[in-house]
Amino acid sequence: MENSLLSVRHLQKFFPVRKGVFRKVVAQVKAVDDVSFDIAPSETLGLVGESGCGKTTVGRSLLRLIEPTSGSVTFDGQDVLEAGGAQLRAMRRNMQIIFQDPYASLNPRMSVADIIGEGLKVHGIIRKRKEMEERVEQLLEKVKLDPVYINRYPHEFSGGQRQRIGIARALSLDPKFIVCDEAVSALDVSIQAQIINLLVGLREELGLAFLFVAHDLSVVEHISHRVAVMYLGKIVELAPTRELFTNPKHPYTQSLLSAVPRANPGAARNRTVLKGDVPSPIAPPPGCPFHTRCPVVMPHCKTEVPPLKKSGPGHTYTCHLDG
Repeated sequence: MENSLLSVRHLQKFFPVRKGVFRKVVAQVKAVDDVSFDIAPSETLGLVGESGCGKTTVGRSLLRLIEPTSGSVTFDGQDVLEAGGAQLRAMRRNMQIIFQDPYASLNPRMSVADIIGEGLKVHGIIRKRKEMEERVEQLLEKVKLDPVYINRYPHEFSGGQRQRIGIARALSLDPKFIVCDEAVSALDVSIQAQIINLLVGLREELGLAFLFVAHDLSVVEHISHRVAVMYLGKIVELAPTRELFTNPKHPYTQSLLSAVPRANPGAARNRTVLKGDVPSPIAPPPGCPFHTRCPVVMPHCKTEVPPLKKSGPGHTYTCHLDG
């Protein structure tokens, strides 16, 4: 993609499995296996899939909170995986993360002022206390929280309010890109909608780009410009949001969409129920990784890796079936 803010190519992350007294490596967990995508400035890419498919590992690998095994990540023209020391520190000002659990991600011993202002202190952006308080109050207002809360502690807030504090912390350094790691999955449905609307508003106001990691397609639909579907460490389909929801090509995407609740539950619809469990990423199946659960599996799916196919502008999928 031209003018990409973030470009990911052939990203892999394998975790060693060790056994015995000498902790010998006997296998590899292939959490992320050959993932590629781009994100443009001010764009939101949704990354969806079942639990354990590797989507959270992708998000954390981009920021090098987890060190990738191989591949390349380019952010704003700079090589993230080759950066070190001061260069990586400066780069991380522009790449932030909002964590899944609003209860575990905030230090209970720190006040709201300290939590949100921590990054500003670490990077030496603001040193005077009065300036820090003013900046934190501005950030609280930006995430729709009353600045009067500045000296309170995490236990005094609800889950939705805590997540707003986490968002304010991510915004404190004026980043260009934020990984939202299941940022609404731990919240009630009504609160989810409020947080998503907040993120959309911030994206429009500040020109932010997001990687929005989620397992719920109905949530991703309302915030993403494009959606990538992951299965067993691989992206099996990537398309503009409307195109993916109206014209899914991969059988796995079709099964996920068939499970999304709709406003008219009485309307006729084809429901695809997947059988069996997701295979182990330690020993993924040969050929197509989805063939063990695919409702339209063919003999050669079990031995041949499916090709990457195009189904219109920006719509790609990996499957032996023709769309």
